[in-house]
Amino acid sequence: MSEFRTWPITFPVDRSDPFDPPERLRSLRRERPVAPMAYPDGRVGWLVTGYSAARSVLTDPRFSSRRELLCPPIDYPAAHEARHPADPGQFVRMDPPEHTHYRKLLTAQFTVRRMKQLEPRIQEITGERLAAMAKAGPPQDLVREFALPIPSLVICELLGVPYADREEFQHATAVFLNRESSVEEIRAALDGVTGFFAGLIARKRAEPTDDLFTGLITDGELNDEELTNIGFILLAAGHETTANMLGFGTFALLRHPAQLAALRADPSLIDNAVEELMRYLSIVHVGPIRAALEDVELEGELIRAGDVVTVSLPAANRDPGHLPDPERLDITRPAGGHLSFGHGVHQCLGQQLARAEMRLAFPMLFDRFPGLRLAVPAEEVPMRDTMSIYGVHALPVGW
Repeated sequence: MSEFRTWPITFPVDRSDPFDPPERLRSLRRERPVAPMAYPDGRVGWLVTGYSAARSVLTDPRFSSRRELLCPPIDYPAAHEARHPADPGQFVRMDPPEHTHYRKLLTAQFTVRRMKQLEPRIQEITGERLAAMAKAGPPQDLVREFALPIPSLVICELLGVPYADREEFQHATAVFLNRESSVEEIRAALDGVTGFFAGLIARKRAEPTDDLFTGLITDGELNDEELTNIGFILLAAGHETTANMLGFGTFALLRHPAQLAALRADPSLIDNAVEELMRYLSIVHVGPIRAALEDVELEGELIRAGDVVTVSLPAANRDPGHLPDPERLDITRPAGGHLSFGHGVHQCLGQQLARAEMRLAFPMLFDRFPGLRLAVPAEEVPMRDTMSIYGVHALPVGW
C-alpha cells in the first residue's frame, strides 16, 4: 500500500538533516515521481521528483514560465496575490519569443571574454576578503565576511553598481526571497528598488562607463522599466545564489572531512568539486515552476492544460536512476548532468561566472586557513529554511 494514503499531497518541507532534502521527496521519487499536489490557491497540480521527468518539463515548450499561469507550491503571505503577466524586462517569467528577445540582449553582454577577464579581479577580491578575516582574527561569520561580499563585489563591478549601495539591494533581495515577508514589505522593497535604479540609470546616461549595465542602456533597445527589472534580476541572482553556495558549500566540506582532504590533496579536483556541491546541495529547493499549455503525458501521468507543475531539483539531482549512490557527496564523481543551473531556455545566464567564483574562492579559503573549523556545534548553524534559496544564514568559523 502507498505510504501516501491520500492524493494530492502537499509540498514536503521538513528536513531531518540540513544537507538532505525532505525524506518524503525521496519516497515520492521512488513511488510516484510525477505526483498530484495541492497548491495554496486550491488547485491541484503536480510535483516532479524524478530526474528524467524534470528534464522533460524544463525543456518541453509545452510547459510555460509565464507568471500569470503559475502558483507557488508553499503557502505564504504573498502566495494569494493576484497573478498578472510579467512586467517588461522580467524575462525569467516569460516564454519565447519575449524571453528570447531579452535573453539575446543579455547574452551579448555576458560574453566568454568578459567572464574570463573577471577572473584576476575575482582572485584579487577573494584575497582581500581573506586578508581582512586573518587580520580581524577568529571567530568570524564566513557568510558576512567572505561568502556574501565576494559575489556581491563581483556583480557590482560587472554591472557598474556602486558596492556602497549593497545594503539596499541585499535587503530587497532578502525580502523577495523570504516566504515569510508580508505583502507590504514586498511592495516597500519594490519601491526601493525602483527608486535605486532610476537614479543609477540617470547617472549612467549622463556619465557612461565601461560596464554591462551601461552597455544595456547605450544599446537603446530597453526603456527604463525594462532596465530596472533586468538590472535587479541580474544583481540579485548574481550575488544571492553564489553567496549561498560558498557558505553552504564550506559547511558541507567541513562536515565531510574526507572530501575536503581529497580536495586538499588534489587541487585539480576543484572543477568536479564545484559541480558535485551544486548537485548535492541543490540550493534552489522550491521550483522551478511551470504550467502546462496543453495536455501532456509525462511518465504515465496525464497533465492537463493549465495544470501547475513544480520541479524539485534536490530530489531530481539525487535520483538513483540518473547516477549511482546519489545520496553521497563525492567530489571525484564525474562532473556534469545536474540540474542546479536549470535546463533548457531558462538555464542560468550567469552560470560560468558562478563557477569561476567558486573555483577560485574555495581553494583560496582552505589554503589560507588550513585549520578552518566550525566555531559552533553544527546543529547551531542557522539554516535558510524559509528562503527560496536554501543555505546558511551565518557560518561561524575559527582556524
